[in-house]
Amino acid sequence: MAGYVIGLVLHPTRDVSAVVEIIDRWATQHGKALIVRAEDRHRVPASVEPVAAAELAARSDALISIGGDGTMLGALRCAVRDPRPVLGVHLGRLGFLVEVEPPDLPPALDRLAAHDYTVESHACLACDVCGDDVVAFNDVALVRHPGSGFVTATLAVDGQRYGYYRCDALVVSTPTGSTAYSYAAGGPLISPATQAVVVTPSAPMAGISRSVVLSPEETVHLELRPESAPVAVEMDGLVIRDAATEGSVRIRYVPNAGLVVRLDPRRHQERNQIKLSLLDLPLLPDQLRELLPDELREQLNRRELPPPR
Repeated sequence: MAGYVIGLVLHPTRDVSAVVEIIDRWATQHGKALIVRAEDRHRVPASVEPVAAAELAARSDALISIGGDGTMLGALRCAVRDPRPVLGVHLGRLGFLVEVEPPDLPPALDRLAAHDYTVESHACLACDVCGDDVVAFNDVALVRHPGSGFVTATLAVDGQRYGYYRCDALVVSTPTGSTAYSYAAGGPLISPATQAVVVTPSAPMAGISRSVVLSPEETVHLELRPESAPVAVEMDGLVIRDAATEGSVRIRYVPNAGLVVRLDPRRHQERNQIKLSLLDLPLLPDQLRELLPDELREQLNRRELPPPR
């Protein structure tokens, strides 16, 4: 397929037709090609070529994720072996990774095709989960089944045993994932400019009870103890192993595994700071204003201008 090719990654359940129509119209006007996973062919116009899921990233010059952060993480995972720039279109709630709102798509697409953007590099966790190789851009979590006891596991770093956990869940996160499950479990917020791995227990009952922050060069090894309850293993919120009663998870940090398109990095950072404050911090009125759509914010600004003399 000649020319510039954009791969579409769609939210699995939400109606994305309006956004896809904007992209399809733009692609037709500019002579660009669109492809999508074959299983999503019924959700896009006939002009969008369906391809095998394994080929989507390899055949694309760039990817567009249409959804929230979960969809964005899926787009990054599908391109992890050969990273492609990923532009996020926001249909979710908080959206720490996604940047573009649907009304702003046409100029954003112009800039994407012209390579007029910066790239924000993201690390992933490469994991060996009981012999299966998986990757996570946010976190890997060992989670107990309700009513079945606790996650009980030992922690070793670079082969040296540190201690054990007895808790409801055990979360290993990247700096990007520090704002997600790890944060909800009481873990620290890690700057995205930092390279680190964070291990955080949720509701610890015994053993290590605080977050452990490790360097990117260190390898984490978690092994279930015989007395552990059955656990689910989640990768970026997706269950990849259910009711495991034995085995181990080996985790290593991989830098520059995902490429996120940033059109206005400073504004994106400011919005993320405000979104974080929505979680549990009080907001100032001018911060709330920044969350409004541009048109509504401009209308409010015009109303508050002093009358001409």
